[in-house]
Amino acid sequence: MFQGASSLNLDGKGRLSIPTRHRDALISQAQGQVTITKHPHGCLMLFPRPEWLLFRERIGQLPMSAQWWKRIFLGNAMDVEMDGTGRVLISPELRKAVNLSREVILLGMGNHFELWDQATYEANEAEAMQAPMPDVFQDFAF
Repeated sequence: MFQGASSLNLDGKGRLSIPTRHRDALISQAQGQVTITKHPHGCLMLFPRPEWLLFRERIGQLPMSAQWWKRIFLGNAMDVEMDGTGRVLISPELRKAVNLSREVILLGMGNHFELWDQATYEANEAEAMQAPMPDVFQDFAF
């Protein structure tokens, strides 16, 4: 399970250094192979390859009414491998699609990661913190 936030920088070629605490898990779970695709909320999703295969199968089974979402998730998916120093290349197309700048936030979301432009994430988080909590938290004890 991946969790936690990491403030990172993309290098000049668009490579992301996976934090050490996640790197070992990605190597053991997926031999350093990840799949990156668009997320509907304006970020990217990074999946260890085995998790991507499960997600891809679920998306593939959606009805024709979800065809555009299939295109968004599957049509934009890129398979990449970590290099010897634990970096993955974020393609120019995916960087452009979600307006990634140099400063990014990598969030562990359980079985995958979200990759956000730092300014975009901070703005969305601030907006969410100002809104009322969703009803699903009504009976949730903190």
